[in-house]
Amino acid sequence: MKYTPPLQQGALIKRYKRFLTDVRLPSGEEITIHCPNTGSMKNCLVPDAACWFSTSDNPKRKYPHTWEIATTPQGHLAGINTGRANALVVEAIEAGVVTELGGYAQLRREVGYGGERSRIDILLSDDAQTELCYVEIKSVTLYDEDVDDGLGLFPDAVSSRGAKHLRELMAMRAEGHRAVLFFCVQHSGIQRVAPAAAIDPLYAETLREAVESGVEVLAYGARISAGEIVLTRRLPFSLD
Repeated sequence: MKYTPPLQQGALIKRYKRFLTDVRLPSGEEITIHCPNTGSMKNCLVPDAACWFSTSDNPKRKYPHTWEIATTPQGHLAGINTGRANALVVEAIEAGVVTELGGYAQLRREVGYGGERSRIDILLSDDAQTELCYVEIKSVTLYDEDVDDGLGLFPDAVSSRGAKHLRELMAMRAEGHRAVLFFCVQHSGIQRVAPAAAIDPLYAETLREAVESGVEVLAYGARISAGEIVLTRRLPFSLD
């Protein structure tokens, strides 16, 4: 996924009110941009560190700029725009990078399903429509500073919505379909993924139940730069 037009660089001042971020431009001017991340962004916020943002040509937007990439305390790059995750995974599937999800005839996005009225991020199907493949995508940017050996964790805040999605995947697996939880790792320093049990023990326990019920877990890491972000490789996942 190439950034078009190219991203602009600034220095992070602060994030506040969840969706707002102040940035200092190279000229010294300070601007407010949109922060497209509803999580805590733990270990991604470093005052005065380099950050990159995109610009929209939509005249109706109050804040035309969107924060895309942050510099972490360890000097890694993190793609903090969670709205990019679904498109990154779709791109990787269509490019044949995610071999585990190849071979399906049809790919649909944001399809309504489940008893809790969810929308699945990706629904894959073959020509016969016999076995569907439900793919729920989560963006991972939380690097475990305490371990500091490439461990990435999800979620970075308590996520009742995330637990609901796991229940929906388990229900689809019980109906005989394929169900996949996909961790889209937008962080250049993360080399493996595990649930953040210390942050959200309910999510971690539900994920364990999901895996035991047959839900698959995939984690893929990205190559990140100011010019593009692209999923390139599968990463190890463990429940511990």
